[in-house]
Amino acid sequence: MHTMSMDEEQATPGCGCKGIRSCLKCENVKGKTELNENGQTMYHDFIYDPILQLALRKDCEQVSFPFPGVFLWENFISEEDEIELAEKMDRNVWRESQSGRKKQDYGPKVNFKKHKVRVGGFCGLPDISQKLVQRMSQEPVLAGFQPVEQCNLDYSPQRGSAIDPHLDDSWLWGERLVTINLLSDTILTMSMEEGLSEIGDEGEVRVKVHLPRRSLVVLQGEARHRWKHAIYRQDVHARRVCSTYRELSAEFLPGGEQEELGAQLLNIACSFQGTSL
Repeated sequence: MHTMSMDEEQATPGCGCKGIRSCLKCENVKGKTELNENGQTMYHDFIYDPILQLALRKDCEQVSFPFPGVFLWENFISEEDEIELAEKMDRNVWRESQSGRKKQDYGPKVNFKKHKVRVGGFCGLPDISQKLVQRMSQEPVLAGFQPVEQCNLDYSPQRGSAIDPHLDDSWLWGERLVTINLLSDTILTMSMEEGLSEIGDEGEVRVKVHLPRRSLVVLQGEARHRWKHAIYRQDVHARRVCSTYRELSAEFLPGGEQEELGAQLLNIACSFQGTSL
């Protein structure tokens, strides 16, 4: 979830892009161009091996480094579950978002810049997520995972959908980010702009994480806080829908400064009676 300042450029009618963001629609209307990946920057590309938990050099498997903090659960849901989830999402309104995406939000109203959060119209996660959250809890990596926010995103190659490299907030959102990938395979690109001394490379390091359809991916630790993550336009080959779940940070858990608000948000989330905001 991202915030934009009020004085940023207004969105093109029919799309949700503002400021430097763009999709195919506003590029055609305004003559915008998609941001290239930093022009002349030197890149070092690696591929993530989920079994070895290593990042392997794309052109030389002998060059690798440990890549902790990524957990991939293939076939987290069945084909039948996937169809049901997508159909139920499509019964609700998809709202235009940045960079050619559409979204459905279930969560509290947040101003990340001012560190303010309130319940707003939040009335829980959607009912279709109850059994998914229960299934997640069976995996030790997700022990105790209690999401209080769910964001559904719809990507389309016809719209030029993408999401730029970014780090998710860590003031409100906790250690684990959990995403379920639906309808098509894609690539999650993890990037480190300043390079890695461990491999003696200057320039940006990128690690490609293959996300099969119906898989679940968890980002935590260094992959959550040190490496930015993105979905590039060229890696969206067919319609892709995903659901990302976020838990609370320590500040909103028992013993934290805002534990009462955190308990309230958890109680609302766990009702599973939510409607998209």
